[in-house]
Amino acid sequence: MTDASAPEPARSSPLSSGSASSAPSAVLQALAAAGSAAAAELGGHRARDEALAGYVPERRTLGIPRAARMTPLGRVWRLGVLLVDTDGRLFATGRVVRAERPVRRSTPATAIAEQRAFAAAAVKGGFAEGETVNFGAAPVDPAEIERSGASGPIVMVGDALFVRWNPAQPDALTPLDRYLADRVELLANPPSGA
Repeated sequence: MTDASAPEPARSSPLSSGSASSAPSAVLQALAAAGSAAAAELGGHRARDEALAGYVPERRTLGIPRAARMTPLGRVWRLGVLLVDTDGRLFATGRVVRAERPVRRSTPATAIAEQRAFAAAAVKGGFAEGETVNFGAAPVDPAEIERSGASGPIVMVGDALFVRWNPAQPDALTPLDRYLADRVELLANPPSGA
């Protein structure tokens, strides 16, 4: 999980690298192709998707207090450490809550109170109770991968793209195509009883 103040997803094409070159690099092409293929497969199977939202903290507007809320940004499929939207854009999974109305309870742990506040913010933003809402998801930046070799859980080793599926283990790498294929298969055709 990431901090709720993480950057919100940008609504740009996975091919926009910010470079002056008009032809996308092999990295950009591979990333775009992998995301598009995953989205097409999941859409074709009508796999269960989830809401993607931006978190707007509590604030005052013209002196009037406004409660924290989530703003809808679209729909995504959660594939472990990655999210993919219907356009094939990839995001690093941020935080996840199930929308719930606020309930007054004594809470011994700050983390539990924070999670309940996020769940209430989802309902405040118009999400139905019980809906799964992803927020704080950072878009995978292809230009950053080319510059530094990584963006979110996507890592470039040589000319190949990998997914770091466990952030605590630097060597926990799986080829991007294989990772997406496995996760898409699980979501599109869940095991019986799941």
